[in-house]
Amino acid sequence: MTTLDTIRKPVEAELKAFDEFVGQHFTARGELLSDMLHYALSARGKGIRPLLVMLSASLNATVEGASAGRRTSLAAMLVEMIHVASLIHDDVIDEADTRRGLPSVNARWQSHKAVLLGDYILARNMGIGLESGQFDLVSHVCGAMAALCEGEVLQDDCAARRTMTRSTYLDIIFKKTACLLGVSASVGALAVGAPRERVERMRRFGEALGMAFQIRDDMLDYVPEAQTGKPVTNDLREGKITLPLLAVLERVDDDRRGELLDCLGRCRDDEQAVDYLRCIVVNEGGLAAAETLMHDYLTRAAGMLADYESSPARSALVDLCAYVARRER
Repeated sequence: MTTLDTIRKPVEAELKAFDEFVGQHFTARGELLSDMLHYALSARGKGIRPLLVMLSASLNATVEGASAGRRTSLAAMLVEMIHVASLIHDDVIDEADTRRGLPSVNARWQSHKAVLLGDYILARNMGIGLESGQFDLVSHVCGAMAALCEGEVLQDDCAARRTMTRSTYLDIIFKKTACLLGVSASVGALAVGAPRERVERMRRFGEALGMAFQIRDDMLDYVPEAQTGKPVTNDLREGKITLPLLAVLERVDDDRRGELLDCLGRCRDDEQAVDYLRCIVVNEGGLAAAETLMHDYLTRAAGMLADYESSPARSALVDLCAYVARRER
């Protein structure tokens, strides 16, 4: 199976330079804030977004070495820090005690300090971007922050009312995940001076990849052996209707749908309700339906690369599509 380490190979040097760039620029005065910042940044996870930036830059660079410049590191920092801050805020909203198997920032330092840390990271991120004078990169990524907030509000509203349609679900995952992955891929191309058509093509690639990535994430919530770093069936406990459950709800009559939604309403405090719904989703084709749509998006993403000449970066992006389909964490 292709691993992320293999996919990173063509841009190992660029990713190392990116990590050094972040370490140089993301410092804080005061022991407490410094400790919180170091903790959050040392547990950034898989680094899919900076990886996308670097591979896209390498794929679209017309001048040798252009993808290794500070402009590309800046582009990667802009998207990654938006992601880091959003995860900190998400954990506060969800009252999550863990993140990737470790105590969340809010669990270690309380929610109000976690919110302030997320705000600090966003403010510092935009400040560094503006001070650099690379205004095209900053403006390119800014819209993703609003989209993340819109997606979170919409998802919370649907969870509170226990309502969801397929179009709303796709809108939510586009705003919460796919939009920033699309920006990650496109800002990599922009950073190396790719023409507008190539920048837009990479945006569409990243968005399709991001839709598949989130669908896979929603599938893993129903898989007990998944190693995601968060509790299994957490979405059910939070009242969230994601694609695996939605696919079942779309197939049943109104009475059955009402019964399943009532069961969802009990999931926060009733483990039997959680287990029952998980079994329903697995046994009645919810995961299979989600997997089919995930592969549709990955096929669309891979198709965006068809016009590019063969290269290590292109092969790595194709492998990234395969990785998303099979990942267990």
